[in-house]
Amino acid sequence: MWLKRISILNYKNIEQVDLAFSRKMNCIIGKNGMGKTNLMDAVYYLSFCKSATNPIDSQNIRHGQEFFVIQGFYETDNEEPEEIYCGLKRRQKKQFKRNKKEYTRLSDHIGLLPLVMVSPADAQLIAGGSEERRRFMDVVISQFDREYLDALIRYNKALLQRNALLKAEAEPEDALMEVWEEMMASAGETVYRKRCEFIREFVPVFQSYYSYISQDRERVSLSYQSDAAQGDLLALLHESRQRDRIMGHSLKGIHKDDLIMRLGEFPMKREGSQGQNKTFLIALKLAQYEFLKRTGSRTAPLVLLDDIFDKLDASRVEQIVKLVAGDSFGQIFITDTNREHLDKILKKIEGDYKLFEVEDGVVTEREETDYEKE
Repeated sequence: MWLKRISILNYKNIEQVDLAFSRKMNCIIGKNGMGKTNLMDAVYYLSFCKSATNPIDSQNIRHGQEFFVIQGFYETDNEEPEEIYCGLKRRQKKQFKRNKKEYTRLSDHIGLLPLVMVSPADAQLIAGGSEERRRFMDVVISQFDREYLDALIRYNKALLQRNALLKAEAEPEDALMEVWEEMMASAGETVYRKRCEFIREFVPVFQSYYSYISQDRERVSLSYQSDAAQGDLLALLHESRQRDRIMGHSLKGIHKDDLIMRLGEFPMKREGSQGQNKTFLIALKLAQYEFLKRTGSRTAPLVLLDDIFDKLDASRVEQIVKLVAGDSFGQIFITDTNREHLDKILKKIEGDYKLFEVEDGVVTEREETDYEKE
């Protein structure tokens, strides 16, 4: 699957653009704050029905406007067209359509257009709370496993209802608590099992990418931690109910799962340098790409690389350049303020590429002759 063309109207600081892309490499240059990330975010939106940076849809409408529209025109590996439309008017429900037919549930769209994004916001995967790392697992697994996504939705619904009962002033009825706890346990066991399977396959791929980029300079590890590993989830919820009632929320369950990230024997968050943290994050995302490519739709995911070279030394940049310029990847979108990095990539790749420049939300395609003159 690749994105042939995108049309954007009133999305963030982008007033109106209509761009045709390269099937291989699309380089986007511009100073910080000009709109490079907003262009990438529009591509992300078409895959996930939401922004990567702002979950409040109405706040993604351009200042002073009443709506935004994003349209993507794709081509499958079998050369069949796919048209995706997203439109939002203030104070109205978002519209999401595939080939002019509106989705009943947005979750039905997830996985159709697999995508991996690397951005500065990924730093929260290491520095942030466990919810960031659970979201990472959810984003990957949901793109290829419908059963997982359905179980996760059921679990979160039951968790919300159980927490509402725990917060209530009146003592909740046992029978009602039982209903939601049974749903949490049933859906939670499915989520736990699938997360275990994913991590078992994912870790070796992640470690091989880290080893390549760092040239074996250090050793890292990634492991999965869950309450469900302690035994029967329903029994854990029963056991914790009185304590949960005092606290007003559920203390046990797969909504507390975490990924443990280590550099050597120590937490990555505490011991990792900026370059090591960045290498860890890029290796995670490249492994995500490899994993999605082998599973689910069996198509190469789109890869969005937003400002990935910052905080990396020259040797690590060189290793990443070799990776992305090779034949292992499908369509790539890459942003940078530094032309030097992009020039290195363009000199190495064989075949098709396009260059775009962004200034104050205006995106201009640069002719190849312009690039060669500089």
